[in-house]
Amino acid sequence: MSSGRALSSRWLGRVFNIERSSATSELPLYLCPAFRSLSIESRLVRRQYRPNTRPVQLRRLHTETIAAASTEPPALSKQPPKTLPLQCHGCGALSQTTVPNEAGYYDVSRKAVTQFLGLAEEKDEKNPLNADQIVQQALESVDVEALERQGINLKALLPERAPATTATPAADKSPLCDRCHTLIHHSTGDSIYHPSIESLQDTIDESPYKNNHVYHVLDAADFPMSLLSRLHSLLDVTLRTQNRRAKPVKFQHGRRMEMSFIISRSDLLAPRKEQVDSLMPYIKETLRDALGRVGGRVRLGNIHCVSAKRGWWTKDLKEDIWKRGGAGWMVGKANVGKSQLFEAVFPKGRMEWEAPKHQISVNVFPKAQPTPDETAASDESNEPLLLARTTTPSEEFSLLPPPQPETNYPAMPVVSPLPGTTASPIRVPFGNGRGELIDLPGLARSDLETHVHPDKRTSLIMKSRILPEQQVLKPGQSLLLGGLIRLTPRNVAPDDEELVFLAYAFTPIEPHPTATDKAVLVQTQAEDAPRVENIAVPGTGAKVRHAGAFQVRYDVTKQRTGPLTRREAVGLKVDRLPYRVLGIDILIEGCGWVEVVVQVRTRQLFPSEGGDQQQQPAFDLRPEPVNVDKKRREDEAEAKWPVIDVYSPEGKFIGYRPPMNAWALNKPRKETKSRPRKSMKKAKKWEKADRRASERSE
Repeated sequence: MSSGRALSSRWLGRVFNIERSSATSELPLYLCPAFRSLSIESRLVRRQYRPNTRPVQLRRLHTETIAAASTEPPALSKQPPKTLPLQCHGCGALSQTTVPNEAGYYDVSRKAVTQFLGLAEEKDEKNPLNADQIVQQALESVDVEALERQGINLKALLPERAPATTATPAADKSPLCDRCHTLIHHSTGDSIYHPSIESLQDTIDESPYKNNHVYHVLDAADFPMSLLSRLHSLLDVTLRTQNRRAKPVKFQHGRRMEMSFIISRSDLLAPRKEQVDSLMPYIKETLRDALGRVGGRVRLGNIHCVSAKRGWWTKDLKEDIWKRGGAGWMVGKANVGKSQLFEAVFPKGRMEWEAPKHQISVNVFPKAQPTPDETAASDESNEPLLLARTTTPSEEFSLLPPPQPETNYPAMPVVSPLPGTTASPIRVPFGNGRGELIDLPGLARSDLETHVHPDKRTSLIMKSRILPEQQVLKPGQSLLLGGLIRLTPRNVAPDDEELVFLAYAFTPIEPHPTATDKAVLVQTQAEDAPRVENIAVPGTGAKVRHAGAFQVRYDVTKQRTGPLTRREAVGLKVDRLPYRVLGIDILIEGCGWVEVVVQVRTRQLFPSEGGDQQQQPAFDLRPEPVNVDKKRREDEAEAKWPVIDVYSPEGKFIGYRPPMNAWALNKPRKETKSRPRKSMKKAKKWEKADRRASERSE
């Protein structure tokens, strides 16, 4: 158990960046609880890292009573011939038999674990005979001599017995830990502590490969809120610049580090793959703005919109992973779809591939094999349930656990809606040493579910594409989302025309338009609040804060006007229209977005002195004016943009982006009535008249 203890403490100590003095009192015990008994010498081997000032929170999908941790492993009637795997292949947690209800715990009394360890009792029941064996047994009981006297040769009728063959038993599949078993079959479980981005950096730094590629997984539901803007700078990732003379490959410390952006669950955006592909220019520009100053200097040809559920672009990404080889790292926030994408893009069934003799191996740091003395010492250990020692003393304090044994079709990580399912890195090799695909634990994403009732937390996850209804917000009305989030259009000046907003909620939370005063009572959980569904836990109403005032200033006139601006129809230019259609997407972290659209008269948006349409400034058709002259900036500073206020718990979990116009791609189908059948009364009369005319002519 020494290797397990060292690996667990090494991972925990560096994941949370806690000082040595407080490591034994604040670290969780879900990987290997026995790390408290580590010696002081083993602690001094580790490097000291900056303490993490951000408080770590424990989140649960379903709140349950956690049983008291048992400090004694279960007693066994006999010694098992096999040992437990080093880590669970579902969540990556190191195996342990000490603390129940935690990641990596194996209950020895469970049937799957007992069979894997070889402790299952053999039953005395005989195997049932099949039909051929029953006929064979009946024919053998017949008197052969009596039949031969009657002229019947029974030996010629009986088939010859084939020699008995022993069937080779199938390879035993390692069982999942109790936490993964409960997640799959009962959809309940506890979330792990999320690591920091610095700990993932330290883990990737221990890569044994020369070629490393980071797949930054983003969620399409709240894109780009799941972006890690510091990731490329922390990992020293080479992003290709727009300078064509710049070197595309950059080696640092003998390694090459590259990165691709993967938009997972892209089937949430549109019903067809071609429609999602048409959104790629919008996705690139939105990602460029989210990257900040770096986004304007780099190329963004490394973006992929992938849907593991529909199989969109998964084959191409799988081939890219196979051709690159080396280490592929799945990095992203919690619950963005990394594990599901891992299973879809992992190159399976390619162990027969052999590398050319002239090709240099990508592994520049080969792992040393354990000595015979270490193996013999591990076999004589008093802890037979844990895996025997397979690492050298230099690897005991490594953040990166050893890889799984390579097979053609290995066991994949567990896919669950619980945020924080993966506990530690899961390394799955492929291609007979060609490379590995590594699933890393997700970073902290959102704590919105802590403000939601436990029975309603699953409703926050956008599992399938949503066809929203059009919500009309008249002056004095607001839009409530589950009684948790409120969108309120700001009142305009008394002398201006009142505006009517249209909202489309692409979220699994049920929208409810109502009067603003009633919406305030529902969100603050007042005693006299109307009876409207509120999924927030009691006490959340006192934590509601203003999340921001968002100007609706993105021009979507051409997409919303219809045939007036189409070239094949009327073909009017937008500048000639007396109005503008403005829009914005309000993002809810981890849940989805709300598309808000409003139509404003141009004279109200840009007031002029004489009120003449020709004297008004030209409106920039781009989402936001860029590099405009001084006169244009002054005009737009004085523009009366429509404003919408958003209120949420603690004033968090809200963002915005340019409108995607998803309503145009996800409109519900209209049931068109077919053309009615033509009446046959006149046709019969004409046929009868023609018949009579022909008879008269004859």
